[in-house]
Amino acid sequence: MKLHGYFRSSASYRVRIALNLKGLSAEQLSYHLRKGEQRSPDYLAINPQGLVPTLQGDGGAILTQSLAIIEWLDETHPVPPLLPKDPMRRALVRAFAQAIACDIHPVQNLKILARLRELGIAEEKVTGWAGWANREGLTACEKLIAHEAGPFCFGDAPTIADLCLVPQLANARRFGVDVAAFPRLLTAEAAAKQLKAFTDAAPERQPDAE
Repeated sequence: MKLHGYFRSSASYRVRIALNLKGLSAEQLSYHLRKGEQRSPDYLAINPQGLVPTLQGDGGAILTQSLAIIEWLDETHPVPPLLPKDPMRRALVRAFAQAIACDIHPVQNLKILARLRELGIAEEKVTGWAGWANREGLTACEKLIAHEAGPFCFGDAPTIADLCLVPQLANARRFGVDVAAFPRLLTAEAAAKQLKAFTDAAPERQPDAE
């Protein structure tokens, strides 16, 4: 398999964790997002959205969107499972993951921040916007799992919720958010970071890290 991504992309980070948990390897192909390499004609021919990650399977099939990739990996390599068997629990995990992947991450990602700069908005306000998006979203996420036993987001093993949470907390810190306000999220993060699958997927440990 080939994983098209970028070391600092939180969506790529999610997929790297999933691959590691499943014991799968993929050749990593990097596209420097700040240099616009994801908009090159060659990459757009693979992923017309010009976003990372993209996963190319052994047979050449192309998958985009991190949660779709992760669920495909979970369905084709079911051990260890990343979603609970119970339909209600599965829906709760998906809802938490989507709260991050659909509601927090997109409004503070590089594409949006670049557009704000193009509109002439001051850098401190751009960074403030990203911090606000993380703070507001993570405040809701803290409440979503406040009564879950843990130590992970939903129980004693990582799910797609944790795969989304860990990269997003890294983003929040980068934008100056005081994550101490989210003790339950930090408990889940600490449990995840005890696992080699998570630590090996960290941005600073990737071949293209700067």
